[in-house]
Amino acid sequence: MAVQDVPKGAKFTDKLGLVYGVYTIGFLVFFALMAYLETIGFEAKTIGILFLCFTIAIYAIIGYLSRTMQAEAYYVAGREVPALYNGMATAADWMSGASFVALAGGIYFGGYPYLGFVIGWTGGYVLVNSLMAPYLRKFGCYTVPDFIGTRYGGNIARLCAVIILVVASFTYVTAQINATGTIASRALGIPFEAGVWFGLLGILLCSMLGGMRGVTWTQVAQYIVLIIAYLVPVIWMSNKQNFGYIPHFNYGEAALRIQELEAQYGLTAAAEKIAGLSVLTTPHFDPQGGLDSWKFATLALCMMAGTASLPHILMRYFTTPTVTAARRSVGWSLFFIFLLYFTAPALATLTKLQLIDPNLATSIIGKSIADVQAIEWVKNWSAVGYLAVQDQNGDGILQLNEFFMRPDIVVLATPEIAGLPYVISGLVAAGGMAAAMSTADGLLLAIANALSHDLYYKIIDPKAETSKRLIVARVLLVVIGVAAALVASLKLTGILGAVAWAFCFACSGLFFPLVLGVWWKRANTAGAIAGMVFGFGAGTWYLYMIYNGLMEPVWAIDHLRFGIIGMPVSLVAMVVVSLLTPAPSAEVQDMVDRTRIPSGDTILAASH
Repeated sequence: MAVQDVPKGAKFTDKLGLVYGVYTIGFLVFFALMAYLETIGFEAKTIGILFLCFTIAIYAIIGYLSRTMQAEAYYVAGREVPALYNGMATAADWMSGASFVALAGGIYFGGYPYLGFVIGWTGGYVLVNSLMAPYLRKFGCYTVPDFIGTRYGGNIARLCAVIILVVASFTYVTAQINATGTIASRALGIPFEAGVWFGLLGILLCSMLGGMRGVTWTQVAQYIVLIIAYLVPVIWMSNKQNFGYIPHFNYGEAALRIQELEAQYGLTAAAEKIAGLSVLTTPHFDPQGGLDSWKFATLALCMMAGTASLPHILMRYFTTPTVTAARRSVGWSLFFIFLLYFTAPALATLTKLQLIDPNLATSIIGKSIADVQAIEWVKNWSAVGYLAVQDQNGDGILQLNEFFMRPDIVVLATPEIAGLPYVISGLVAAGGMAAAMSTADGLLLAIANALSHDLYYKIIDPKAETSKRLIVARVLLVVIGVAAALVASLKLTGILGAVAWAFCFACSGLFFPLVLGVWWKRANTAGAIAGMVFGFGAGTWYLYMIYNGLMEPVWAIDHLRFGIIGMPVSLVAMVVVSLLTPAPSAEVQDMVDRTRIPSGDTILAASH
């Protein structure tokens, strides 16, 4: 029996606390069982496989139980998700492979500049709450292109929004499948190229049958796993290093110790790289410097505007029962996201200290290279190509600039680096897989829904029956997932790099058409089309020129920040063209006025 078929008074949403309470206890019991199996001699690889297979099986079961053939349930989960659980699902949707797997690694190697991601991603929710979420919910659309097409009118505006959505979301989903490949390759001992297909299979099992309803309830379960997996190793490691059980306020001493040791080891600002692996040093960065401050601010701004433009996040607020619930949902989202982001700098700091502090048993700097290469976790990660040790000066002793690893594995390798029981590594792998899968589910659904609802149903075949529309959505889900896995297997860029591109694509083309669609009645169809085409076009052109070395960066705006080029072009084009062309009809302007009134019926309640 599908979730939406639960009869009469026994609504599924009435028992969410009980359902997820039992689920959490069950997961902790499973974790205790894995810990016991480790103590009686089960191999680490077996424990890792059990962790991944058990959690993915649970997500698949939730997805199956949430199956539906109802359009509203498939596209917006029946608009019945309570604010607390929608906030948790949104956090899981947001805690992507970039946040869980790559963010701490970026801070580990890049230091202060990478906090621009944290500030931008978190600050973006202020924009979502104040400018977007409640008003889009009041409008009552299924997708972001649906809002664009209905607000501005005409299929051209809708098509432009679909194209930008597909490009941004596809870029983002390749990063998530990249993360699943990284996790699966280590946990299962398989090549990265095979790992991405394993991850894709789990993603499709969760999202294909239940659509947004299945993804929502799966993401709540995934958030529980990923936050436990992120917090446990940090707290355990902090206690081992005598920083207490709550390291978030106490790791300043660890940062000072790292600074002291880096000076002692002769750290230089130029970090060497080999085969995509980063040297175990942090480039010096002066947060007071003008150029560095500009880079920090522009990165944060792109991430903020991108957060408020990403369709898979904005879709989450279409699922709440009321406009008020949409506002509360944003607040809960911020709280659940805060738990991880507040922990990431502590994790990066304590992990680096584990490796370079000679007073800790896990330190590797200054030891014999032969001994380091014989360490189990070094051998394991080297075997799958994520880590390298090179005796560059020929003295046989490992120096700080002779140990290389990919930033993407810092979080995944932390339990092994800290000498924690392997069951913690299995837990972290399960958490990382949950984070990547939850975001990939939302992204694939955003793409498939936009293509099936906005392109196929609204433009190509307006008379298509519901069952046919949902079949099209599911087929597209598989096709897009396979394409994303193929691109991810090529390793064109790192996880954080791909995510930054996705955010910049989104904010270049969608930020101002969305914001002005709510807050400026004079914005019209021609203006919206101009804003999307010129903004997205300018940003994409700049990325192409910079990434391929065809021009020098303007004002130090590199390929991670090209939204700074696209957004102002979009704004200027939209405002100028809107003012030079006739104003929207009185009916449309009245609709915009009603969108900004918190109370009252959903504007498009009867349009679907």
